[in-house]
Amino acid sequence: MDARHWTWPCLLGLIVAAGCDRATPPAHATGASPGAAKTAAPAGYVAGEEAWRKQQDADLRDPKGSWLTVVGLHWITPQTRTVGSAEGQQLRLALGPAQLGVIALDGKQLHFTPAPAADVTVDGKPVVGRIALQDDQSGAPTKLAYDGGKGELWAIERSGRYALRERHQDAPALKAVVPQVYWPIDPSWRVEATLDPHPPGTTIEIVNVLGDRNQVPNPGALVFERDGKRFRMEVTGETLSELSGVFADRTNGRESYGAGRFIDPQGPDAKGRYVLDFNRAYNPPCAFTAFATCPLPPPENRLDLAVTAGEKKYPGSPH
Repeated sequence: MDARHWTWPCLLGLIVAAGCDRATPPAHATGASPGAAKTAAPAGYVAGEEAWRKQQDADLRDPKGSWLTVVGLHWITPQTRTVGSAEGQQLRLALGPAQLGVIALDGKQLHFTPAPAADVTVDGKPVVGRIALQDDQSGAPTKLAYDGGKGELWAIERSGRYALRERHQDAPALKAVVPQVYWPIDPSWRVEATLDPHPPGTTIEIVNVLGDRNQVPNPGALVFERDGKRFRMEVTGETLSELSGVFADRTNGRESYGAGRFIDPQGPDAKGRYVLDFNRAYNPPCAFTAFATCPLPPPENRLDLAVTAGEKKYPGSPH
């Protein structure tokens, strides 16, 4: 089977086999512990966490940006391909006009030509004739809008392969949106961490759900304590003030999403310290759509720890 068509059961099986879905943890590892290293919760901490959750829910319901609106990921070959929702279209849309246009891949450049009767716009202006498409690696992908702006297509590039990602505000998943589920807010999961730096230029291999292997800037690992044990989380980022982490833990596949979660470290402060607020651990896009290309936790970030904080499984997950 082609790597880009891997099924989620296969991926989750790989993760489980790798050890992120371990036996049920002992009771002392599932809740707050008097020995847990933590920072003092700032004034208004609970209110801030509740506001963060409210924004997460608003983002999930946003018809213009929610991952619930992503309804297709269409891979492109060098042959010219027709695009539309009608039978016989080579790139068949889940929603949209019967005939939208023609997509062409010329080397590393994509072009689009609208069908004669199609109403397609870019930045609110009608598309007339053949245009070049910028993909997502450019930082500003060309967005093809249709159905009065309810539908949208844009190009993504993954390891030299190109696809059109499809979004539509009439997506069934958005119409069936349900509230996200969280563990109770627990200030003990707001832990202090220190950066164990790597030599400049260090990278870490991150595998995504397509099976692609990418080398990502890896400035160091954040070291923290929980329940009297020391843990490390490798982080990625171009600067020390904008770090990201993707991790797996012993709740995966049961209470939390099977393929892990994301966390955005806060810091550094004047003394170089960071905060990992696991109450803000959040689900990757793949928890909401089958058409995302999420990174998976590297082996170093499969924590032998039950992180009973942050977002749980999304009840409406397609996986």
